[in-house]
Amino acid sequence: MAHDSEPGYRIEDKGAYLARMRDMLDVRMAADTHRRNHTLGVARTAARLAEVYGVDPFLAEAAGLVHDWDKVLEPSELLARAAQYGVRVAGSPANARAVLHGPVAAFELPQLFGELPDSVFQAVARHTTAAPDMTDLDMVVFVADAIEPMRRGDYADALRAEVGEVPLARLFFDCFSQGLTYVISTGRYLYPTALDIYNTYALALNHEKG
Repeated sequence: MAHDSEPGYRIEDKGAYLARMRDMLDVRMAADTHRRNHTLGVARTAARLAEVYGVDPFLAEAAGLVHDWDKVLEPSELLARAAQYGVRVAGSPANARAVLHGPVAAFELPQLFGELPDSVFQAVARHTTAAPDMTDLDMVVFVADAIEPMRRGDYADALRAEVGEVPLARLFFDCFSQGLTYVISTGRYLYPTALDIYNTYALALNHEKG
């Protein structure tokens, strides 16, 4: 499938650029091997999904490599940085690490990887909570986070089986819906925008069915 390449960025040696990102990731997550391995799995999975769905695989892999860049920070540090950058995300401060690490990183990463387009940083910002207007790259990174090889369980296997069999928007919706089901069934905190996002895609996909 032809890739939906994005104009506005120019990186001559993409392989070398990704290698540099991996080296920086190794330093960033030196104390957390599990998260480093998860991140590498997300990057590889995002690149494969991008190939299937006609998204730029370089941008997908780059976003995957930095999607959890700030998850190494303590919640108090995330809250402090969010206040510094004026990041506002609907949700409880008690859930800071889960909700804020993407949006906060999206403010910081352009200083390290300024050659990348804004779409990469948006995908990082949205990879946990999603949004009502997800781009294809956003969806690829969101789904990759859920189905990378270290994810175990029937939910991940079911989503993997859908890859290439259903449109990307349907794959994202099924992934998002499974996440909501898990959160509700375990009595966990549900961030305030989740139902609006669910309804937006439920209506759109049901309309497509006719």
